[in-house]
Amino acid sequence: MNTSTHTAAGPAAVNDTPGDSPAELSAYGELVALFKRLHQLEHLQSLAYWDQAAMMPPGSAEARAGALAEVAALMHQLRTDPALPALMARAEVEPLADAQRANLREIGREWRAANALPPALVQRSQWASSRCEFAWRSQRPANDWAGFLPNFREVVAVAREEAALLSQSTGQRPYDALMDRFEPGMTCAQLDPLFADLRQWLPGLIQQVQKRQQREAVIEPVGPFPVENQRRLCLQLMTRLGFDFERGRLDVSTHPFAGGVPEDVRLTTRYETHEFITSLYGAIHETGHGRYEQMRPRGELGQPVSQARSMGIHESQSLSFELQLGRHPGFVAQLAPMIRSAFGEQPAFATDNLQRLVTRVSPGLIRVDADELTYAPHVMLRYDIERRLIEREVEPDDVPTLWDAGMAELLGQDTRGNHRDGAMQDVHWPSGMFGYFPCYTLGAMYAAQWFAAMRRDLPELDADIHAGNLAPLFGWLEQHIWHPASRWPTAELALRASGEALNPAHYRAHLEARYNA
Repeated sequence: MNTSTHTAAGPAAVNDTPGDSPAELSAYGELVALFKRLHQLEHLQSLAYWDQAAMMPPGSAEARAGALAEVAALMHQLRTDPALPALMARAEVEPLADAQRANLREIGREWRAANALPPALVQRSQWASSRCEFAWRSQRPANDWAGFLPNFREVVAVAREEAALLSQSTGQRPYDALMDRFEPGMTCAQLDPLFADLRQWLPGLIQQVQKRQQREAVIEPVGPFPVENQRRLCLQLMTRLGFDFERGRLDVSTHPFAGGVPEDVRLTTRYETHEFITSLYGAIHETGHGRYEQMRPRGELGQPVSQARSMGIHESQSLSFELQLGRHPGFVAQLAPMIRSAFGEQPAFATDNLQRLVTRVSPGLIRVDADELTYAPHVMLRYDIERRLIEREVEPDDVPTLWDAGMAELLGQDTRGNHRDGAMQDVHWPSGMFGYFPCYTLGAMYAAQWFAAMRRDLPELDADIHAGNLAPLFGWLEQHIWHPASRWPTAELALRASGEALNPAHYRAHLEARYNA
């Protein structure tokens, strides 16, 4: 384990720890103690979210919404303590080590964002999203857009208020201000050219690969696939991928997610007895998130500098696992005997057939089931709609029409009247997570860039994957992504890891190489 990316406090640096008594703490030490307290509250908050999604009985929804709103208000109160500006100013002139200065920078970021929002709005936001998300779980399977809409209108209204206040505070456009919560520093001005470039070459690549794949014979697996067998397979694979079950677990939810804190990581997937690829690759995806969380720098846990750098970087880890590694021919060869052991022998489980199955390109309705080539159009559709929603160009009532038009244009799919598999399919909008969706495609781009850098730094990488030796791969991620956490801004993290800031050319090169374009 390489911990050299984090500089310990030297003899001349402040050496406060959360265990020091208040009388002994420097200004920086008081800030450390406050954020350690926030970390403890975040732990409880994350468990409440996990339980709400995975275990909570239906009759508890309103009480849970109130409890989460109260915790959100308490955490907001701590982050907006009037004493913090003076503490931060005093800490600036204290003799701090480099890692501590990075932490102070991130503390300032959190303080500025929190102070832009009044406590009443923070509570209202939590109430609105909790109610909407819980109702969505039954409204989605019922295709009940009319029932969903009143709650969704309130979530959008709150998000618009938040965006307006954050915009006033930072000078950013409203959607940029929300996106900054998930992807610090990213703006529509940077994102729009990336997506415009994808629109230029990706549709042609999709058509080219589909045409070629039509000539390939693919054997579909024959079910049923018992849920318990799927669960055991997921747990076995997660163990092979290094997930620590002493500090985490896998459960079931309507929408797969990763949550918790590094000491207590909660992952979920979902199972269908007629197929198993979704649950398996969902577990691989969430394990990428989980490894990142579990390997964040231990000496700085609870501090902003130990947080994941951004959700684009977080998604680069889940997609490194699910796409770059999970669909690598060498990994599929390792996976094939595990699948045969779980479900029995059948022709579909031959290694070459499994490789064709997991790289099959077929536009569809569901984002989380999308193949590697058609995934980005799903993200671009959502980005276009939510940006216009937040910036008041369209209203929640307009979303189904916009969705139908976007799906027809980008993926050739007809979603008219199908809200379940249309605008209601994701948990993000009912949960008020506006600004998150671009992180998925940014994550795919970063993941391709990390693997290009790994192949440069680790010439035997592909041979190691074929041999089942994943230690060099994980060691590279640990050194360059997991342990640095938020030590550096995103562009600098990418530069230190790969030698350049985000370069989407690696994404295109990866897709063209994998799909033999």
